[in-house]
Amino acid sequence: MWEKIVQIFKVKELRNKIIFILALLVVFRLVANIPIPGVDQTQLRNFFGSNEFFGLLNLFSGGGLSSISIVMLGVGPYITASIIMQLLTMIVPRLEQIYKEEGEAGRQKFNQWTRWITIPLAALQTFGMISLLKNQNILTNVGPAEIISIIVVAVAGTIFLMWLGELITEKNIGNGVSLIIFAGIVAGLPGSLSRLYAVRDSSQIFTYIFLGALVFISIAFVVAMTEGQRNIPVSYAKRIRGNKTYGGSSTHLPLRVNQAGVIPIIFAMSIMLFPGMISNFLANASNPTVANVAKNIGNIFQNQLFYGSLYFILVVAFTYFYTAVVFDPNKISENLQKQGGYIPGIRPGKNTAEYLYRIVNRVTLSGSVFLGLIAIMPFAIQAIFNMKSVSIGGTALLIVVSVVIETVKQIEGQLVMRDYEGF
Repeated sequence: MWEKIVQIFKVKELRNKIIFILALLVVFRLVANIPIPGVDQTQLRNFFGSNEFFGLLNLFSGGGLSSISIVMLGVGPYITASIIMQLLTMIVPRLEQIYKEEGEAGRQKFNQWTRWITIPLAALQTFGMISLLKNQNILTNVGPAEIISIIVVAVAGTIFLMWLGELITEKNIGNGVSLIIFAGIVAGLPGSLSRLYAVRDSSQIFTYIFLGALVFISIAFVVAMTEGQRNIPVSYAKRIRGNKTYGGSSTHLPLRVNQAGVIPIIFAMSIMLFPGMISNFLANASNPTVANVAKNIGNIFQNQLFYGSLYFILVVAFTYFYTAVVFDPNKISENLQKQGGYIPGIRPGKNTAEYLYRIVNRVTLSGSVFLGLIAIMPFAIQAIFNMKSVSIGGTALLIVVSVVIETVKQIEGQLVMRDYEGF
């Protein structure tokens, strides 16, 4: 490991790329600590401390939401726009044709549409967040002019982070958006550890040791599930053209255990956020019936058992949904047949598609349960150990490990490429 680190910093081009990316992440952390005016910081800390779900929303904003900074939405609207475009690609054949068949020009057009969708999404999310924070008395003395200026600044902040993310991605060392979220998570670790140290209890030493061991076990589990895949053997028939023989080779079709990544958690988070926001808006309604219904809905979602169970079910369901969208057994079976490939013991065509569908369902079951357990990990830890002051975020752990693995692979790829150039 140390030899690779030394080798990285010996290569001037690679060293300059890493320094450039670190500089952009420093810029991101600077703007994430510039708050908008009129925020009651005490009420804000109490709100995020008592609401686990908005803590998760803060995670995807890169940490800017917890301080209501000028980049309080982070890259959240851009992620939502990307998911919408991915789903539309699977639904609208013309979009899929533009993305896959028009090459680089098609991908640039696709990315441009994603950027345009990000702007109205950011404006709507900012307005909803302002309304919620006003109802919680976190934003005070905010009139129509101030609301408009906050929306403009927040949208500009999202576009700025989107631009930073694309600059990082261009360097081919990790995904820019993922690295921004990663930087926000890592930046919050010192504060979490200091709060844990401040409220430490010497009689709970064995509990802390157990939690530390649980973190290391969780990291190993996340790495194993992130890298895990089911290899389906594929053989290619021999073809003779003239005096030459083609094909006859054997390979495999990899099916990842966690094909959906953290996208099902984002989907579930969006669904879970909606009832809570609506109940907060209507809790102070003039109609007593509406206010009571809203308060009852809010109380139901404050129940940790109900909240965690529904969250788990939604994550599992969305994992199956997203896997079904991105993995088409019929198309893969058709492509294998066109290329002269077949799965040993399985007839090409319909039988191959049915076999792939059956295998994918089994693999997705373990992947969906894994994502569900990761999502509800903070609730389980808080319920078992009665620790309200610290939250070990399974989603944060999943993002950090995935980003580190992806970035290390890209760096190693560039090092291997330079080794080949040396040969």
